[in-house]
Amino acid sequence: MKSEATVENKGLQEIFKKINALHPAIKTVVLLGFFIALPWVVGPYWTQVLFIVGLYVMMGIGLNVAVGFAGLLVLGYAAFYGISAYAYMIMVRALVPDPSIGYTNYFWILIPVCVFIALIVGALLGVPVLRTRGDYLAIVTLGFGEIARLVLNNMDSVTNGPQGLTGKAPALFSLHFKEPIHFYYLILVGCAIAIFVADRLNNSRLGRAWIAMREDEDVARAMGINVNKYKLLAFAIGASFAGAGGAIFAARQGTIFPSDFSLLVSINVLCLIVIGGMGSIPGVVLGSIILMGLPEVLREVQQYRLLAYGFLLIIMMRFRPMGFIPSARRKLEFERGE
Repeated sequence: MKSEATVENKGLQEIFKKINALHPAIKTVVLLGFFIALPWVVGPYWTQVLFIVGLYVMMGIGLNVAVGFAGLLVLGYAAFYGISAYAYMIMVRALVPDPSIGYTNYFWILIPVCVFIALIVGALLGVPVLRTRGDYLAIVTLGFGEIARLVLNNMDSVTNGPQGLTGKAPALFSLHFKEPIHFYYLILVGCAIAIFVADRLNNSRLGRAWIAMREDEDVARAMGINVNKYKLLAFAIGASFAGAGGAIFAARQGTIFPSDFSLLVSINVLCLIVIGGMGSIPGVVLGSIILMGLPEVLREVQQYRLLAYGFLLIIMMRFRPMGFIPSARRKLEFERGE
């Protein structure tokens, strides 16, 4: 005679099978409806936390293009994020010099400009590091990230040094973005676009070339893949996601400082990819929720965040090295290895 627990477990499995069998469009609509309604349930404080989670989702997807798809270990990702944020502040201050104007409609024009600036910076960084791999690439990009932060801190005539820059919040016609829910919906739209673009890239010819590079760069080159071209594209496209995130962050904060773009930001983004699953877009979302949302639930132990990160990474590498939600290809690779 089957136990009640066994029957209940089978019932849950059937429910999950039915959910997975739903059309992707239906699942997308349901998820969007859930996230659209979420701020009205959780309140203003948790809406701000969700904004931070969404911001790291956007940056995680961008870094996942370089690290997860193309296999390029980039440790200075916060540099693109910071350069874009400062570019937004400098341009909006030039376009709206009147300090009495607290909002600007120029935000919607400056967003693509900031994305383009970050894309160009990413491509320029990729040029001198084309021949480096693995640890050497990580060291070079780490140095670039720290150099960018120090330049922002010391270029007083442009960035106002450690005192930071103050800008204008965005406006959409007569709607002024001043409530947490406004910025939540803004970052939600940004995440939706980033997820769509990253998914299409991953399933395109470009994505297959990146996967070939990640698995074996020499073999990919021998098969006729222009490795240098695809590396530059990975750097540039990955940086462009950080560019969008940096502009949104600057608009929401109102005032930014060089310390907002420290090495810890790059480490956080990389950690959420490792924990969620490299090359996996759902893994990036889950990793951001775990690393950026969970500490707010456990604020009493927030001072031990770095210790928790290290402990969680050790546990992950020991018991689930592929991450919580690995991509299908990486999961198959790990299973074959075992």
